[in-house]
Amino acid sequence: MPATPDAPTLAFDLGTRWIGVAIGHPLGGGARALKTLPADDWPALDALVADWQPAQLVVGLPLTLDGGEQAMTRRARAFADTLGQRYARPVHLSDERGSSQEAARRFAQQRAAGSARRKHAAELDSLAAAVILDQWFSSAGR
Repeated sequence: MPATPDAPTLAFDLGTRWIGVAIGHPLGGGARALKTLPADDWPALDALVADWQPAQLVVGLPLTLDGGEQAMTRRARAFADTLGQRYARPVHLSDERGSSQEAARRFAQQRAAGSARRKHAAELDSLAAAVILDQWFSSAGR
């Protein structure tokens, strides 16, 4: 079943070992962390795309502090290309500088509020994906 234009957006924070995944809707605002997967778990990614039927995908682009490229930047671009080919959806790249720090700040707030525990720290990658998606939604008048 093809995605509809009002379908949600999936976002990814690609790391060397893990991929954080978040979901959000451009009209409803706000992204939420979905899950953290092993970086090479394509069957799990296939299942997420099949379940959520996103209209588009967003991949965090890890740039250096001065905006330059690095090895992970190239890896994220290759991952985005593979997503686009595999799922036939538009894939957007979003500058992820600061997303990990913001995810850590959000996690600390959740712990202080009692809604997260230390054992949930493994989900920081999915929180970072939610930050990436929130930033992408708010950029360029989206």
